[in-house]
Amino acid sequence: MAAERSTTDILDAAVRVREAARGVTAGAAGADAVLTALSEVVPYDHASLARWDPVRRRHTTLAGSYPRDATAYIETRLHRDPVFSVLRGPARGGLWLDDVPRPLLASSPGFRDVLRPLGIEDGVAQCLHAADGRYVGMLNVSARGPRRAPEPARAAVILLTEALAAALDPRAAAPPGDAPAPGSARAPGGLSPRELEVLAQLTAGRTNREIAERLYITPRTVGTHIEHILAKLDLPNRAAAAARAAAWGITPPG
Repeated sequence: MAAERSTTDILDAAVRVREAARGVTAGAAGADAVLTALSEVVPYDHASLARWDPVRRRHTTLAGSYPRDATAYIETRLHRDPVFSVLRGPARGGLWLDDVPRPLLASSPGFRDVLRPLGIEDGVAQCLHAADGRYVGMLNVSARGPRRAPEPARAAVILLTEALAAALDPRAAAPPGDAPAPGSARAPGGLSPRELEVLAQLTAGRTNREIAERLYITPRTVGTHIEHILAKLDLPNRAAAAARAAAWGITPPG
């Protein structure tokens, strides 16, 4: 039987996870390094880091050890699982399997059809958000058998969420405050040059028709660009998009 780890050991391991996550953000390491380091904080049988794609409305696994069927569930169906709405709730610091109410587990296809057949009895699912509130992806950790993680490990997972979110956020690699202007080769949020032009026009409060006249495109095309902008930036409306553009310093020319 493995010796119980001390709080110091767990915290030292958490520091290594944070450094691995920073390496991913800097482009110096792959996400596999994060999961390898995480195994020293929370021993597991399967784990994954998955990035949320707001345009395709699905997760994409950056690193993981789940079987193919389980990975497919995480990527394409987990965001519709009843448990996911609880995970995304306010002030949620991760949801450990042994803390999930039994009725909620019974209603979860993910637990019933994916985790239970693997013999999973413990683990944690942690939704990850960027500093500006955008949902960027999630961490899933699963263990067979009753291996309740010690409290220091549970606290460490919560403390690591900022670093893990940055590792998943495609915009986190840009230097702070470095917001490219429309037409720049390195566009924030994966926006195209034309979408950046439309976004800039939104900061002036212009209608679709007014934007269309200035950019020599149709109002319908403007509407399509705005839909793509909201999806890519995971924003609810054009006012929020205009506020984001203003925060980035993106304004219409002239």
